[in-house]
Amino acid sequence: MIILRIENLNVFYGDFQAIRNVSLEIPQGSVVSLIGANGAGKSTLLKAVSGLQKPAAGKITYSGADITGLSPDKIVAAGISMVPEGGRVFPRLTVLENLLVGSYTPKARKKRNTLLEKVYELFPRLAERSRQLANSLSGGERQMLAIGRALMSDPRLILFDEISLGLAPRVIKDIYQRIKEINRTGTTIVLVEQDVKRSLKASEKSYVLLEGKVVLAGRSKELSEEEVRKAYFGL
Repeated sequence: MIILRIENLNVFYGDFQAIRNVSLEIPQGSVVSLIGANGAGKSTLLKAVSGLQKPAAGKITYSGADITGLSPDKIVAAGISMVPEGGRVFPRLTVLENLLVGSYTPKARKKRNTLLEKVYELFPRLAERSRQLANSLSGGERQMLAIGRALMSDPRLILFDEISLGLAPRVIKDIYQRIKEINRTGTTIVLVEQDVKRSLKASEKSYVLLEGKVVLAGRSKELSEEEVRKAYFGL
């Protein structure tokens, strides 16, 4: 089953076209990578799906329903969460307060305690630091908190935008391990990454974007690192 389908999507920033007739499919329960250099359109695509950027044309279908152009709160309520680039959290709120912010939808509020337990089980360090202000956390801990906050909305699909940016290799490895655990529970994952090797290893299916267009797609294990790099750089 396809949980997310994007058809002929076009997105503009003023006169600049960031996404050009992009079509892709995300199977339910899968891990899919969107690979590309800076400016390829990866983050813009996630913003369009999450309601932060309205498409000029095209269609986004989630679980059979047309969600094109819906507001971010309705997208979250439908079951899609996004972990933004750079582990963005609310710095003047505590770890616990940040997590509770993520459970603002009626469905999530009913399960708040259960969801919180799951987040703490996945990231024990967040439980240890629950009363600390978010601005006192390390970069890796902030990224954990951003993921935990996304999980608090009880999503079926999570969009991860450049989650390894600026983090130490050991921390990145740990976070990717947690993402595998999240996926094992049935949550569908979309990963936006610049790291070709890591993206192919972590995902079942990959799309390579260049200048706002999909230039290569296929099962990750069937795509060679060399052909992905060539597509990545437009060679």
